[in-house]
Amino acid sequence: MTLAHPVAPASTEFAPLPQESSHLAPATPETALPAPAQIVIPGPALAASTRPGAGAPDLADHAPVPPAAAGSADAPGSTDAPEPLADPDGYTPTQRDLPVVNRGDTLQMPAVTATDPAPEQDHPDGLGPLFVVGDVHGYLDELLEALTAQGIVDAEGNWIAGNTRLWFLGDFTDRGPDGIGVIDTVMRLSAEAAAAGGYCKALMGNHELLLLGAKRFGDTPVNSGAGTATFQAAWLLNGGQKTDMDRLEDHHLQWMSRLDAMEEEDGHLLVHSDTTSYLDYGDSIEAVNDTIREALTRNDPNECWELFRKFTKRFAFRDDNGPSAVRELLSTYGGTRIVHGHSPIPYLLGEVGSEDGEEAEGQGVEGPHVYAEGLAIAMDGGVTMAGKLLVCPLPLHA
Repeated sequence: MTLAHPVAPASTEFAPLPQESSHLAPATPETALPAPAQIVIPGPALAASTRPGAGAPDLADHAPVPPAAAGSADAPGSTDAPEPLADPDGYTPTQRDLPVVNRGDTLQMPAVTATDPAPEQDHPDGLGPLFVVGDVHGYLDELLEALTAQGIVDAEGNWIAGNTRLWFLGDFTDRGPDGIGVIDTVMRLSAEAAAAGGYCKALMGNHELLLLGAKRFGDTPVNSGAGTATFQAAWLLNGGQKTDMDRLEDHHLQWMSRLDAMEEEDGHLLVHSDTTSYLDYGDSIEAVNDTIREALTRNDPNECWELFRKFTKRFAFRDDNGPSAVRELLSTYGGTRIVHGHSPIPYLLGEVGSEDGEEAEGQGVEGPHVYAEGLAIAMDGGVTMAGKLLVCPLPLHA
C-alpha cells in the first residue's frame, strides 16, 4: 500500500514541512495535523459524517475557529500562519487530519480478534468476563451487531450476558447517524446488566465533552490559546449531528457529565484518550474522576474547553517514548496494561491512504492493536472510516 504524504499544518507545535494547499481553517496549538495530500476537506456545511464513500469525509477533531469567527463556523480562515515550533506534543487530530505513520515508528504486534468465547474468570465479587468497547461515534447498528456477535445482547438488543462486565471507552456521538440512540442503548443496557448480576459502564470521551460544551455554551467565545473559538463551531467541524442535538435531553446531559474519566479492571487501566493529560487532574483514579466532575459542575466555558483540549491529545504511547509514558500512568494509577480508544488503529499502523484516493483506510482492522512494548492496547477500530467497531474480551489471548 502506498502511503499518503502529509500536508504541513499551520500550527505552533509542529516542525515546518513543505506546504501544500489546504481547505482547513488555521490550526490552534492543540488541534489539527496535516491531512493526506489527495484529500480535500469540505467546509463546515458538510460536517455531518457518513461512512467513507457515502458522502462528505470527516473533519478534523477539535478543528479551530479563526479569531473573526466567534459564533460562526463559516468565517474565512486567516492567511497568517503562526511561527511553527519543533515539539509535536499536544497535537490533537482525528480522521483526515491524522498523520501517516511509518510502520517503523510504532512497535507492531499481531492484532487479536476475539473469535472464541471469553475465558472464564474467577472474580472475587462473583462477576463474569470483562469486555471493552471502542469508539462508537453514533454507529448504533454496528454496535448492536458487535455486541450480538459476542453473545452480550440478543437479536433485539437485550442484555443476555448475565454477570458479564462491559466497559465503553467513550465517544458515543458525532460523525455517525444515531449518537443519541447509542447513549440510550448504553443507559438501557446498564440497567439490564445490573438486574442480571453484571454491569455495563462507560467512560467519558472527548466528544462527550464537546457535545456538553456545544449544548451548554453554544457560541460563547472561549480562549483556545490561538484566538477565539466556540464549542458550537468546534462541534460542527467535528461531525456534530443536528439530529443528535435536537434529541438531546436533560437526562442525557446529566449522564454524560457524571461519567468517569478512567477506571481499573483486572489490571487494565481503562481510559479514552492515549494521552498523559490525566496526570494533570490527580494522582489517583478517584482524584482524576472527582476533579473532572467538579470542573464540569462549575460550568465555566474556558475550563470546559481546557478539559476538551487536553483530552483530545493523542499518540503519547507511540514511538520511542511511548512505553515510558504508559509506565508513568500505570505507576500512578495502577494496572499492568493501559486500554484506550480515541486514536484509530489504522493511523497507529500507518495503513492510511492510497495514490488513487480510495476510501479504504480502516478495512483491514480485525482486532485491537497491542503496542508500546505490549503495555498499551488500542481499541478504536475506525468505524467512521470503514473500519471495525471493536467489542473484545480482556485479557487478550493471541
